[in-house]
Amino acid sequence: MKDYSQITLEKTGAIATITLDRPDRMNAYTPVMMDEIIRAMDDVDTDDAIRAVIFTGAGDKAFCAGADLTPDDGASPFASADEVADLSDERVRDGGGRLTLRLFRSTKPLIAACNGVAVGVGATMQLAMDMRLASDNARYGFVFARRGIVPEAASSWFLPRIVGLPTALEWCMTGRIFHAGEAREAGLVRSVHAPGELLGAARTLALEIADNTSAVSVAMTRAMLWRLSATEHPMMAHRVDSRAIYTLSRGKDAVEGVASFLEKRLPDYPGKVGEDMPGFYPWWEEPGYE
Repeated sequence: MKDYSQITLEKTGAIATITLDRPDRMNAYTPVMMDEIIRAMDDVDTDDAIRAVIFTGAGDKAFCAGADLTPDDGASPFASADEVADLSDERVRDGGGRLTLRLFRSTKPLIAACNGVAVGVGATMQLAMDMRLASDNARYGFVFARRGIVPEAASSWFLPRIVGLPTALEWCMTGRIFHAGEAREAGLVRSVHAPGELLGAARTLALEIADNTSAVSVAMTRAMLWRLSATEHPMMAHRVDSRAIYTLSRGKDAVEGVASFLEKRLPDYPGKVGEDMPGFYPWWEEPGYE
């Protein structure tokens, strides 16, 4: 395993678990943690043995209590301490957004197992994950207006797509802390569990994906749902899914999918994301920071 100081990365079979590991600081977010999560994502994305990734926090109090407001190096928790005249300068870029954009590019399903407090970037980083589970002691807060700043980590793009604009506006404008039950009612959270059952539930969900689906299909599906649901016309989706169905239906995973169904057995898909994605993937151009 790679050397990390503020997270841990554990691989067990087809499942990777990334744990935010600063329990003495309620797993508060730092630039070091950002870099380490991105490195861990680079690791798991290139490991064809890994089929899903679970994120959680160390300890029993917090998933992540937001940006570390008192970092040991004295740096600003929000941006470079330097004055920058050009706001398109890379030094202006939000660290939470750097992370969520990396999570957005993942080829693996991402599952949040929120085991306690999740405020600020602790909440917004989870928006780029595909499924969110919570313990019944979890608390969420998009608290930016109460700190004199604004929602970050591209959450103005993610949050309304998940919970709808009215709820996103209320949560961000009030900045209040709310419990896991409200998060579930609004659709932010899939399910709520006793603390001792949370990781088991997340792993069960991850294994349902790993044991039953094609890695290539899931990677394509993830990219299609995240990217095409935001386009201006369903024709954008039709162009991609027509090519994807045509290509994948002629591939070895489709052969195995049909055979395993007819033979009433679990599938053993041979396709690998690192080798067998359709030739037109990716179909988009990644925009740069301006």
